[in-house]
Amino acid sequence: MPPAPRLGLVAGEASGDMLASLLLQGLQARWPGLSAAGIGGPKMQAQGFKAWWPSEKLSVFGYVDALLHLRELLAIRRALRDRLLADPPDLFIGVDAPDFNFGLETSLKAAGVKTVHFVCPSIWAWRPDRVKKLAAAADHVLCLFPHEPALLAQHGVAATFVGHPVADRVSLEVPQAAARLALNLDEAATVVALLPGSRRSEIRHIAPRLLAAAALMHQRRPELTFVIPVVPGLRPLLEPMLAAHAPGLKVTLVDGRSHEVLAACDLTLIASGTATLEAALYKRPMVIVYAMHWLNYRYMRGKALLPWHGLPNILLRDFVVPELIQDAATPDAIASAGLAWLDDAPRREALQQTFLRLHQTLRQDTARKASDAIAKILAR
Repeated sequence: MPPAPRLGLVAGEASGDMLASLLLQGLQARWPGLSAAGIGGPKMQAQGFKAWWPSEKLSVFGYVDALLHLRELLAIRRALRDRLLADPPDLFIGVDAPDFNFGLETSLKAAGVKTVHFVCPSIWAWRPDRVKKLAAAADHVLCLFPHEPALLAQHGVAATFVGHPVADRVSLEVPQAAARLALNLDEAATVVALLPGSRRSEIRHIAPRLLAAAALMHQRRPELTFVIPVVPGLRPLLEPMLAAHAPGLKVTLVDGRSHEVLAACDLTLIASGTATLEAALYKRPMVIVYAMHWLNYRYMRGKALLPWHGLPNILLRDFVVPELIQDAATPDAIASAGLAWLDDAPRREALQQTFLRLHQTLRQDTARKASDAIAKILAR
């Protein structure tokens, strides 16, 4: 047997930490002695990953936020590059975070380090020019979605569809009763989950709207129960917003455990991003909300290629769930869209069947497929 590989790995934000931790599980099953180090979060560290910097350092969004942290981000990338080049790993894997990882991967690849990028950037949705940077950065791309390898092949980028690791972990049948028991939620309650995002900038722009919408929903339906899974470290940012935008509203705050919250809820009001796909895997009706600094929005709107923002709608190529973006994301509009789901059982049932088919498509045993692809790259 060849020796277990040494990996360099960078994952940003809570979603990247989750994806990378699931990938690590599959790689460690294939190579029990595998070691990995770089930038990562608590889920990766639970798999034995050595985090030289925490993944939260990369949790910035949009050009305004990135500019405010640019000097620190560039310093971290230089230091990480120098450390990896001084003792090169057998393979480097960049998990999402393309604006950080592409430059790092390009330097490593030029120095002879094999590079893999896990999660194809959404070049089919916006900023198609990034495919050139991806081609220069990565020897191979591991794709979450089935349409991506053919698109990358048109640009000479080798890629493998590996499915979505969360689709493997989430049961096709949602264990709602068990999740409610674990979270101490009433089994008979109508539960609304608020997921305002995992970045500080998202919390600042989106949480006030979701909290105000929850307050309006409670006025119309006092029996509703509200719960928020809080990303570790962001509770101090969120708690004052709760008092300011939904005074007197009883909301259960849960540290982490977003998957249990999605399993337990009947409806989610949710920030556009990876979490919307997770909500779809849990077959949950949702209202997708997004808001950002107006300069970021103005720039990104000009780069968009598709009419949809949320991943479920993009993958299904239809507005299967409502999207309320920027100025349209008013508390009243969010509340009305949420209550419309609760009032329409046939619509909810049809959505569950649509999401079940999507779940089956993305369930590909990602850990095995990804480790197979990586084994071939290491063997070259």
